[in-house]
Amino acid sequence: MRSSAAPSVAARLAIAVVTEPERAQIAAGGPPPGVREEALRVLLQTAADAGCAMVATRPEGDNERLLGQAWPFPTPFAVTARTVPLSQGLDRVEARARRSLERLGLPRGETLLVSNPSDLAGAEGRALWDRLNALKDRGLFRKIGVCATVEDGPALLARRFQPDVIQIPCNILDQRAAEDGVLDALAALGVEIHVAAPFVSGLLFMAGDALPPEFQPYAAALSRVRRRLAEARIDPMQAALAYALNLPGVAAVVASVASAAELRAMLAAAHAPRPDLDWGTLALPQAADLSRALHGTGLTPMDDVRRISSAA
Repeated sequence: MRSSAAPSVAARLAIAVVTEPERAQIAAGGPPPGVREEALRVLLQTAADAGCAMVATRPEGDNERLLGQAWPFPTPFAVTARTVPLSQGLDRVEARARRSLERLGLPRGETLLVSNPSDLAGAEGRALWDRLNALKDRGLFRKIGVCATVEDGPALLARRFQPDVIQIPCNILDQRAAEDGVLDALAALGVEIHVAAPFVSGLLFMAGDALPPEFQPYAAALSRVRRRLAEARIDPMQAALAYALNLPGVAAVVASVASAAELRAMLAAAHAPRPDLDWGTLALPQAADLSRALHGTGLTPMDDVRRISSAA
């Protein structure tokens, strides 16, 4: 008889493993490149032992190849891949999705996500979606979906393309997807919701002097949020994960991690009691502007620049 128990906290954390040498070395205490692969194996084994069920990947750099060499065997993870830009051509998008599985060392993936929803809006959008559906029909991916923001009209995308999954940012600074009914609309359409950017690409942990120039206009507002959390004696990571994990209808929360130590800190924060906070007071009035600024820099949930050691 199938259990009706809700998934564990760890099972709902989708880890986006950072494999870039700079951050991985810093997060793991500065290992030389020769032991980076071992650090990655330790990270993935730690995730498996903790019950983490999903790993989110991307096609850039060596991310997929390094993961493919470091999985526990047999891998317990459902793996999410992403498409390359449609500007490279339909054939290239399909071939690269297949190549992602090869590099990951997997016969099939859990979900293939369109990285940029604007690819679906153009003349070849329907043809792109048909290619992804064909990969799903062949059993190479169990689900297909889209990475979107509030500005992309995710509910309209869901009605038009009927994706299995939509990944969308929603966090304590930018709560629009929850407050404006976007998450409710997606859930009503039967879409599996993955919430991204719980740490706002690292901004939640940065003091004013550490903020990049393009984010200096938000320094005062970010400082107020950190002060409110400090007054409530709540760690920012704990608050960020509590907010995201308790959003109704959310199946997974995607957060980046670069070392086993980071993952252990994240899991401890996720399992802490939910803080009694007035979440609405933490939202930035300039959330839409902040979202556009983040999009302009190219930062994504998989590029969180926070350092968990400094946030603990």
